[in-house]
Amino acid sequence: MIQEKAGTVKLGDTVLDDNTKAMLEKLKIVTVIGSGTMGNGICHVFAQSGFNVHMMDINQAAMDKALGVIGKNMDRQIAKNALTEADKQAALGRITTYTDMAEAVKDADIVIEAATENIDLKVKIFQQLDQLAPEHCILATNTSSISITRIASHTKRPGKVIGMHFMNPVPVMKLVEIINGYATDVEVANTIHVLATYLGKVPCIVNDYPGFISNRILMPLINEAILSLQEGVAGVEEIDTIMKLGMAHPMGPLQLADFIGLDTCYSIMNVLHMGFGNQKYAPATLLANMVQAGFLGAKSGEGFYKYTPGSKELVVSERFKNKGWKI
Repeated sequence: MIQEKAGTVKLGDTVLDDNTKAMLEKLKIVTVIGSGTMGNGICHVFAQSGFNVHMMDINQAAMDKALGVIGKNMDRQIAKNALTEADKQAALGRITTYTDMAEAVKDADIVIEAATENIDLKVKIFQQLDQLAPEHCILATNTSSISITRIASHTKRPGKVIGMHFMNPVPVMKLVEIINGYATDVEVANTIHVLATYLGKVPCIVNDYPGFISNRILMPLINEAILSLQEGVAGVEEIDTIMKLGMAHPMGPLQLADFIGLDTCYSIMNVLHMGFGNQKYAPATLLANMVQAGFLGAKSGEGFYKYTPGSKELVVSERFKNKGWKI
């Protein structure tokens, strides 16, 4: 059962009417599948907001690491007087880890899948969830581009399948993109909208088309920046600086691609390309080559920029130092 927010924990300012309270009271246990960057961030916001959270991953060591990350991120909130030590300990105490999916979801009221952006993996997970989770349980996915309708079609409860796309870093970013599949029940969409608002997020409901809204617009922009670099129109620093200073973007598209992960960008561009059947969505050859070579951005240590542990300095990769560089 959710608990009243106390102390300095104020994630949302929504006044809960009786209908909203009744809706939220049905969500006693939240199971999150996956303990990576997105998974642990989702666990963080739910636990901090008073929900009992089941973190599920096949790797216990990964979940132990995730709990450490959540603790460190909460320490940053404490340093900013956005959280107290008591709030932190209470939130961490609401998270239980599981390596067995059946145990993790047997009492769940909502499951949020946050596994790798791979359609085959997600379909397999949802087939398992459909068999193991209670009949009333809502099955949500944090996918950033894969069709909700397609995922739902592999379950016997398509009306209870929905997209709940959080942004990275989850504890900081306000947006939650809610994606209705073709068969998603209106009541399910309303519940997720209320839930996201209660978490202190700003929910936006969209329909199920390739890339939804966020990545349908963002990824072609990133791809175009990569094409501009590939063709030698401008260098890495120039492209990012123009977008930051000229368009008021907080981060340039090439730096953002590194932050997201070039493999993820490549995967989403392929989803758009196949989904729309339009050549304008074809991923840049440079992007494909970098992914195949293992230069995935910040997580691999190098992409368009070079990343050194412990350093926040933005250093362009030696491969792109020549401003006249072409593929």
